Amino acid sequence: MSTPTGPANGLPVRMPRPRPTGRHRRPEPAVAPEGAPALVLAVPGAPTTAARGLAEEILSIGRSELPGLDARIGYLEGEDPQDGSAAAFPSLSGVLTAVAQDRAARAEFARAAGQDVPAPTGPDAVVVPLLAGPDGDLLRRIRQALMDSSAAVELADVLGPHPLLAEGLHVRLSEAGLARADRARLFTVATAADGIILATTGGEEAVQAAGITGMLLAARLAVPVMAAALDQEGSVSSVAQQLRDSGSVQLALAPYLIGPEVTEGLLDTACKEADCATAEVLGAYPAIGKLAVAQYGAALGLPQNAAAH
Repeated sequence: MSTPTGPANGLPVRMPRPRPTGRHRRPEPAVAPEGAPALVLAVPGAPTTAARGLAEEILSIGRSELPGLDARIGYLEGEDPQDGSAAAFPSLSGVLTAVAQDRAARAEFARAAGQDVPAPTGPDAVVVPLLAGPDGDLLRRIRQALMDSSAAVELADVLGPHPLLAEGLHVRLSEAGLARADRARLFTVATAADGIILATTGGEEAVQAAGITGMLLAARLAVPVMAAALDQEGSVSSVAQQLRDSGSVQLALAPYLIGPEVTEGLLDTACKEADCATAEVLGAYPAIGKLAVAQYGAALGLPQNAAAH
């Protein structure tokens, strides 16, 4: 039996912790507005096991950033069945068409139930390319998929450049033993690189955009960082030579890539050309999911409470 002041046996009572006030108070978590468009993650390439797992993990992070978010995955080389059945791994155009049909069906159901439903406004979906930088060929294919669908769609920007991507590159380099995990601790890594090749795809435009994140990475590592195009012959070897000419001895390759956009074997070839070790691609680094939601919100003009920072 308990008393007004606590349990009868005298055990301590756990009282609710008061919420901080003022500038130390945590903001209320943002929630997706009712009826908000779907976020469709445009994944380059085919729906391989690795690509599916990566995309699902990124969207899981995105849903935790913005509860209530309708988040889906569309693959540039996904399935597009002709019999009208739902594809297990739908193409980008197929999933966008399904999103538009779902939205129309919900409105029709509400009207049949006697609800006063206003005509839908705004896009059916916001497509977020799963790209760190502006790969022109892949973006053209994404735009074509948008035109092939029957949905009203807004195309968001690619995820970079952004300081969180520089952070992710730093983490991947440190995981590979190619960089110190924390400059402040001043511990050494025997294999730490003194020059970084920031490898991207998408040609010269992508190289220039990657250079912005490269400057942020260089500031974190206090070593020179230069961007190179994996899909331009001689780009990686040329940058490697420039770094060595400027005094770098031990180089490392930092893939400015999420994963599905890079052709198999391209990184291995680049490492041989530059005669250096490589870190892993960014993959499902938590910042990728945060940035996807941030780009979704920016495309819709939503308050950026859940945006990456």
